[in-house]
Amino acid sequence: MIAKSLTRHLGLPEGAADRMPARVFQLVLAEEERSERLIGWVQLLIVIATGTLYLIAPRPTDANSMFQPVPAVLTTYAVFTIVRIVASYRGFLPGWFLVLSMIADVAQLYTLIFTIHIAYAQPPAFYLKVPTFAYIFVLIAIRALRFDARFVITQGLLAAAGWILLTLYPIQAEGPGVITRSFVAYMTDSLVLLGAEFDKVFTILLVTAVLALSLTRARRTLITAVRESAATRDMRRYFGTGVADAITSRETAAMAGDAQDRDAAILMLDLRGFTAFAADRPPRAVVDTLTRYHRLVVPIIERHGGVVDKFLGDGVMATFGALTPSATAAADCLAALQEIVDARAEWDAGLVAAGLPAVPINGAAVAGRVVAATLGSEARLEFTVIGQAANLAAKLEKFNKETGTIALTTDETLSRARAAGFAGDLSDLGPMRVAGADGQLHLWAMTDERSG
Repeated sequence: MIAKSLTRHLGLPEGAADRMPARVFQLVLAEEERSERLIGWVQLLIVIATGTLYLIAPRPTDANSMFQPVPAVLTTYAVFTIVRIVASYRGFLPGWFLVLSMIADVAQLYTLIFTIHIAYAQPPAFYLKVPTFAYIFVLIAIRALRFDARFVITQGLLAAAGWILLTLYPIQAEGPGVITRSFVAYMTDSLVLLGAEFDKVFTILLVTAVLALSLTRARRTLITAVRESAATRDMRRYFGTGVADAITSRETAAMAGDAQDRDAAILMLDLRGFTAFAADRPPRAVVDTLTRYHRLVVPIIERHGGVVDKFLGDGVMATFGALTPSATAAADCLAALQEIVDARAEWDAGLVAAGLPAVPINGAAVAGRVVAATLGSEARLEFTVIGQAANLAAKLEKFNKETGTIALTTDETLSRARAAGFAGDLSDLGPMRVAGADGQLHLWAMTDERSG
């Protein structure tokens, strides 16, 4: 109902809101509103430019100095334009006001043209030859800023109808004798050449038709662009900024099987004891807790250049240097993990304030060679990383439970990170055997700032 109400106010087709999603429709409405503001400012600029030209241009010596319609017409048009601009900034312009605005555009220009014969004390047919006629194409072109062919067509039809009336007036006022079939007589005397006036009306309609056709195509492009823009924003929310940017910036379409070798770092996070926590809580409370958790860790990951690969229930997998090569992937990954570990105090305090039991954040970071791959089928694709580093990061995250640690990393990862500038202070756990890993691994534990 709201969308249809806005449709009526903007003069959009009644069914427009039903042909596209509401959020896309709202974006189109916003573009229309900006277009109306732009039209108003362009009109005001034309008034200012025309008024300036009138002030500095020398006056014709044969004009009636006592009758000067230009200042009155320009002043009236300027006031109307300012009112229009103010109205456009205060909300949506009603459709009837937009039509009134187009009628005012044509009426004021044609009033100026009509009074030309009075200023020069000539028969009415005299005004049909004034070059001011060309300004009507400017008024029609301005409506093209709206990306809506209906407004251009309306303006064009009003202009054509108005010129027909201006053509008929001399014939009505002076009789059929004012009509001539001689072009020379038409140019040298105040006579009406119907063929010449027909050409003007035809030109108005032809320009209107061409602009309307162009705008119809442009509007489809606009709506497609708005849809894709909304889809891209949604994509960033579902897949993360890095993945979405990688998809939209590709020279070719992503295909299943696309793969690249990368030296990257993998970050794994998990809420310890969350399964038991979720079993005793309503689903809504579980979702709210996960939402607060993601709001805490995701900005930290992205701030350090990481990309969230996937949410695994209460787990989070993020990559550093997998989408685009990075010489500091290991350092960035450990820096993100350290900040998340240091944020545990904030996380714990939030749970206490909500009357909830503790669900500590655990993590692990591992750097190494991985394959950044696009998996799936033609209908459904997913970006992920495959390799020993990803597998080991998952194992180390779970190994926190056995060691009683907050976060773990390997000696190789820490060495890479320190070589790239990471200066965090970790505790050396020495060689340890991790289930599922080959041989012993030299591990380091990360502590939060409370425990030093």
